[in-house]
Amino acid sequence: MAAMIAFVQGPVAVVGAGVAVVEVGGVGMAVQCTPSTLSGLRVGEVARLATSLVVREDSLTLFGFADDDERATFEVLQAAPGVGPKLAQAILGVHSPEALRVAVAAGDEKALIAVPGIGKAKAAKLLLEYKDKLGAPHGTVPAQKPVASGPAPWHEQLHSALVGLGYAPREADEAVSRVAPDAEAQAVPDVGALLRLALRGLNRAR
Repeated sequence: MAAMIAFVQGPVAVVGAGVAVVEVGGVGMAVQCTPSTLSGLRVGEVARLATSLVVREDSLTLFGFADDDERATFEVLQAAPGVGPKLAQAILGVHSPEALRVAVAAGDEKALIAVPGIGKAKAAKLLLEYKDKLGAPHGTVPAQKPVASGPAPWHEQLHSALVGLGYAPREADEAVSRVAPDAEAQAVPDVGALLRLALRGLNRAR
């Protein structure tokens, strides 16, 4: 069932908190995406997203990804016991597929604990679960692409991403303030890197 819609392609109609709407044949397809994927979309521009359709008794949810590697990783992640699509997406919101392969190969519990909703015990279980399923790292971990100028400034993108990952608006406000000096030091703020930095601060505060 998950392969029924392999990708969507068309003009981007909406980019919101955790979701993009892509017009396909006159129909607006709502696609759940990670903050890093959303940061590469621009309203009015044509986008192509690899997709995975998650079917539940009471819902059909389309998840979108920057490429096929991200989609394949998502499908491996959510197949693990106790990991649903939302948590799988949250993991990819913090780590790229290659960074995740590196972390699992190295048995890096801290990398998984950085994901909201994963504690030490669950991280240890997931490392064992994913060890032989994600595959070996392909090489070096690719750098996050700088976010081009768009309709929302970095602080709005970051705030929306944190709220989408389950943090309260007040916590998101505080996290955005903490990373502001780092963002201001960059010519073009990298929302993906700022998100990881904000999550580390939030995890220490809890």
